[in-house]
Amino acid sequence: MKNIVVLISGSGSNLQAMIDACQNGTIHDTRIAAVISNKADAYGLERARLAGIDTVHLAVSDYSDRDAYDRAMAEKIDAFQPDLVILAGFMRILSHEFVSHYLGRMLNVHPSLLPKYTGLHTHQRAIEAGDKEHGTSVHFVTEELDGGPVILQAKVPVFDNDTVEDVTARVQQQEHRIYPLVANWFLQDRLSMVDEGAVFDGQKLPPHGYAAEE
Repeated sequence: MKNIVVLISGSGSNLQAMIDACQNGTIHDTRIAAVISNKADAYGLERARLAGIDTVHLAVSDYSDRDAYDRAMAEKIDAFQPDLVILAGFMRILSHEFVSHYLGRMLNVHPSLLPKYTGLHTHQRAIEAGDKEHGTSVHFVTEELDGGPVILQAKVPVFDNDTVEDVTARVQQQEHRIYPLVANWFLQDRLSMVDEGAVFDGQKLPPHGYAAEE
């Protein structure tokens, strides 16, 4: 049985997708060992409790700086012996030391077709740019913000009268589909990070990941 530790800051919809995937076998022979949040009121903590998963809240105000916080968080994570660390709406920039510690075994999902729209407010930016296509990307976490090797992307249409809420719902539906799939690839030893690139079934993936159109 392999272990996942999930880091959250909010409602935890991608956490719920991971919980469901572990329960229904989409992610094989794996359990979510713990959910850790920097926000005490994050609803994702309640999702975890309802699923019988250990929860940890680490308050940022209890630590002198980012490095001290990240060291404490790494200590908590390592106590659960994770094979994979999942960022699921964890709204903090991670320190060099933390990223280095989990390099090659930490994933994130970002709500854009990377490298477009790193950072925040991605759906609004796509609408304002007049994009007809938007989406989401699962990638390995590196020190570069939203800049690690892309593993898999999913695209959604953007229609003329769409609101941010419309696009968000469409993108999240795809996130809940592809994020557990990628986690399972990693946990089944089909996916790795080698020389700053993503390798799937022995083949280095192109810059836009497995879903790239040639």
